[in-house]
Amino acid sequence: MERESVSVHGRKLSAGEFTTAMVHFHRAEVQRSNTWRNRLDTTTNWAVLTAGATLSFAFSAPENPHFVILINTVLVAFFLTMEARRYRYYEIWASRVRVIETGFFAQILMPTQLGNESEWAEHLAHDLRTPHFTISLWEALGRRLRRNYLWLFALLAASWNLKVYLHPFPARDISMFMRRASVGVLPGDLILLTGIFFNVVIAIFAFATVRLKQATGEVLPTHEFHPLRTVSTTVSKVAQTRRVTTRRTKRARDRTRNLRTSTGVGTQTGEWKRIESPDSSEAVAEPDGEETLLKR
Repeated sequence: MERESVSVHGRKLSAGEFTTAMVHFHRAEVQRSNTWRNRLDTTTNWAVLTAGATLSFAFSAPENPHFVILINTVLVAFFLTMEARRYRYYEIWASRVRVIETGFFAQILMPTQLGNESEWAEHLAHDLRTPHFTISLWEALGRRLRRNYLWLFALLAASWNLKVYLHPFPARDISMFMRRASVGVLPGDLILLTGIFFNVVIAIFAFATVRLKQATGEVLPTHEFHPLRTVSTTVSKVAQTRRVTTRRTKRARDRTRNLRTSTGVGTQTGEWKRIESPDSSEAVAEPDGEETLLKR
């Protein structure tokens, strides 16, 4: 992709200056994405460590209660929601890095015809002006659940059943198992049914969110996913109003120049001149000091 110059606030940047700016911007976005990636790993480590410590305590002695595994299951679910929120923030920076890599660096290495070459730049500009989450909370929960937490929940469920069955000695029948599964005033059958319902719900949720693919992904090739085609950019109403106002101003100036040409009104004297129109309703001031009435 070739760029001779880029205009920023009336000042033209050379191709070298533009490339330098993009390189620094890419490095900054990579650093941001790495920071949030480390936070994701930290949350996963918390969940794994607490699960390991809980299981070690529960099976270390027969008299240790089994409900610590249930408490740890709730704690792991809390870690899942925390990690999903962090994953949404991570995807903001990761999606920008993916756009820069596919739209800028890939075009430098091997230029291809992908349509409008400034599409990636417009996407980044809108995203910088109006930052937004690129994936929904449901997709983030489903992704982190399938990749890490589904196996933790399965391990905790199997461990709870094994703990109730084994300690202090193997249960002889289902009635003994239910008596051991009780927690305080809560009967064992209610605890068992709640656990079955919880694990079935998270399993269904994990596979129901497979089709949600708003996230950019880290290793998906462009023929399977392209950020500019999939990631939706939300533009604020303020930005839309500014673009509409700019277009109207440009059309008004064009009509003013055409009207001056047709009527022979000059602007070299610097005087304020007014062209009367019976249906005039708006006046537009030109930069050279002329105010012209336009016909809507």
